Amino acid sequence: MTSYDISKSYDWNYDQAPAEPPRVTESPVPGSWDFCGIPVASPLGVPAGPLLNGRWIRYYAALGFDVLTYKTVRSRYRACYDLPNLLPVKAEPLQGEGSTLRAAAFGDSWAISFGMPSKDPSEWRADVEATRRSLPPGKVLVVSVVASPEPGWTIDDVARDFALCARWAVEAGADVVEPNLSCPNVCTQEADLYLSPEASGQIAAAVRDAVGKIPVALKTGLFGHREQAAAVIAAVAPHANAVSSTNSITARVEGEFGGLRRGIGGACITARCLAELRMLGEIVRASPAGLRLIGVGGVSNARDVRDRLAAGAHHVQIATAAMLDPTVGLRIREELAR
Repeated sequence: MTSYDISKSYDWNYDQAPAEPPRVTESPVPGSWDFCGIPVASPLGVPAGPLLNGRWIRYYAALGFDVLTYKTVRSRYRACYDLPNLLPVKAEPLQGEGSTLRAAAFGDSWAISFGMPSKDPSEWRADVEATRRSLPPGKVLVVSVVASPEPGWTIDDVARDFALCARWAVEAGADVVEPNLSCPNVCTQEADLYLSPEASGQIAAAVRDAVGKIPVALKTGLFGHREQAAAVIAAVAPHANAVSSTNSITARVEGEFGGLRRGIGGACITARCLAELRMLGEIVRASPAGLRLIGVGGVSNARDVRDRLAAGAHHVQIATAAMLDPTVGLRIREELAR
């Protein structure tokens, strides 16, 4: 099986994506599943990050994942940060933001440092269109989008740019759009939009106007406290179908990344992301809006999937574990089938 090579650049891995999807047998998962109302065969998906283009999407679609999220795209070209983009770290289970970690030679927890790169819209729009045409029936294509703020932009400008990217994604064939309101690897305005109920609500409303009835799932990070999370949920609920949590946990890595924070993904964030999901589940269940929750962060086995579903997720997504072992989705399906 082909895996993302963390020693190589984003552009190298983009170009070296698997040419053809493997031919394997997926175990049927008992139960009735859907993603934002779209019927699927399992609760398994891949979030924005590992799936750089259509070839990576078709590859993981053949390996047990039914919801595939196209890596975050922009309304203009954006280069990737220099290597390392994925750096193994030594870490005990993280309890929140702000830790300082050390780099490791290998491991199941990574510091993530891409900076939300994007190919030119002409390239990604054509690729999304070709990807949607080539995906087999029953697979859902999500496109993650983000604004690219310029100096002096207001939140109105940011919301319009989100909406533009979302409309382009839908025109290209996206089944669902995912405005990315949380990226700890950038230092500009789009990094922590999810922490503002006003900004989150305005962006969700603009995207809803742009895409019509197409489902909208919002990507968020850790909230500082329950009241903040409840305020954001209330602000976005009239416009969104789902909230995806959590987009990594921020930390610094000694001697790396110029001392700037980076998102940490993998095994060390499992427990904290599960606790966050439980909190969000309680908030959503107390709301009449009917928002769905997507569980992300440190999921690596069938037990983790069951835990997220029990905590209130209607869908579960796997990134780091799927990059370490592309067959993890097939193994989880086998366990869920038993």
